[in-house]
Amino acid sequence: MTQEVIKLLLDTLGEDKVFFGESVKERYHHIWKMDEPLQALAVVVVKNVEDVSFVLRICNETKTSVVVHGGLTNLVGSTETVGNEVVITLEKLNEIIEVDQSSRTITAESGVILEDLQIAAKNADLLFPLNFGAKGSAQIGGVISTNAGGLRVFRYGMTRALVLGLEAVLADGTIISSMKKIIKDNSGYDLKQMFIGSEGTLGVVTKAVLKLVESPSSRVTAFVAFDEYQGVVDFLKYMDKGMAGTLSGYELIWGETYTCMTSPPAIAKPPLAQKYKYYVLVEGLGNNQEGDQKRLESLLEYAFENEMILDAAMAHTESDLEWFWNIREDVHVIKSQCNNDQHFDISLPIPLIGDLIEQMKTRLLLIKGVEKVFPFGHVADGNVHFIIGKEDTSDSLREAINDVIYLPLQAIGGSVSAEHGIGLHKKKYLSLCRTEAEIDLMRRLKKCYDPRGILNPGKVL
Repeated sequence: MTQEVIKLLLDTLGEDKVFFGESVKERYHHIWKMDEPLQALAVVVVKNVEDVSFVLRICNETKTSVVVHGGLTNLVGSTETVGNEVVITLEKLNEIIEVDQSSRTITAESGVILEDLQIAAKNADLLFPLNFGAKGSAQIGGVISTNAGGLRVFRYGMTRALVLGLEAVLADGTIISSMKKIIKDNSGYDLKQMFIGSEGTLGVVTKAVLKLVESPSSRVTAFVAFDEYQGVVDFLKYMDKGMAGTLSGYELIWGETYTCMTSPPAIAKPPLAQKYKYYVLVEGLGNNQEGDQKRLESLLEYAFENEMILDAAMAHTESDLEWFWNIREDVHVIKSQCNNDQHFDISLPIPLIGDLIEQMKTRLLLIKGVEKVFPFGHVADGNVHFIIGKEDTSDSLREAINDVIYLPLQAIGGSVSAEHGIGLHKKKYLSLCRTEAEIDLMRRLKKCYDPRGILNPGKVL
């Protein structure tokens, strides 16, 4: 059967698209693990939706598992393989088809890099507001399949809020295409939503129409310091009201994380002294650089005089903006300080973040083998990230750390995944944030969309 599948793929697609044998080992399943050769039956480099449809039809008929590879930045094991799969890589399905300034949309194939999409929008004096650290590697198909979030969710929403139209291929090769540019469409079920956030388990996203917004003509930023978490929450409300709808980012960095991000070997120097418990990075996108800068300065002065904040530093130049945001986005400097690292992205109610994260930090550091704990996150939408430094990669240590982070979330209505998905690594904990009835419905949907279970098998469910 193995040779039959490869022959069928080669006969139709050709040797320039189908790779097998030793050539498969030249690839990898994650950009952080390039030294680990990919294990797969074959890798197919698709160049159009018809290629994807053909591959899935063949794999469905032969009951061959399929895993889709995009930018390979996923953090929950959704792109991992065991060796018996056909890997579909979308790297050549990478055309930006159209930027429509009138409808404020961009139409792109799923292999387009997020940063390239942002640049295309900017060149048309528009903004694709989704933004996160892996923008230079992540592909839009993977972004959609994981319902990615990032740095501006507070104002613009998750990926789901930015997808107007979608093209996807079902497990049997059926092409589902609803490439509409309209915002309102109540004609029956919104089928595209089934593919957004489903991590490639219900279909393969091949193309999308994405919503753009008018490009802001001003961007203002400041770092602000606190020693009490309640001050972080109160300041969020104050700034959201004071900036009159222009607040676009509100990133929280705990003191130990800030110190790591602004000390050698990190390139960035600290804008504020490394002595506070909490640091918030504020961003506003507006239409009047001078006026918005003055307004931010006035808000900060009032907050300081009234003891709402302990210290603040404003970005006054484009260079300052890059300096401030590079501190937040360069999580690799944290990773480099860990002998081994374990990553988390959780959601929890904003008022509970301060106390609960402190409890988690204390409990984590009591675990033998845990060396460092670095929390940070998009606090305005309740999303906190952890990078845990540990002495080894044993299953026992990994699970002990998982239990400290995940188990408290059920009682408070939190989530084990804010934006990275479930994949392989979080399956065990899905029941902490989904009821039995919800998980059963997910299984029934999976059976309906993919009755032979070939799409990303073993992931999510």
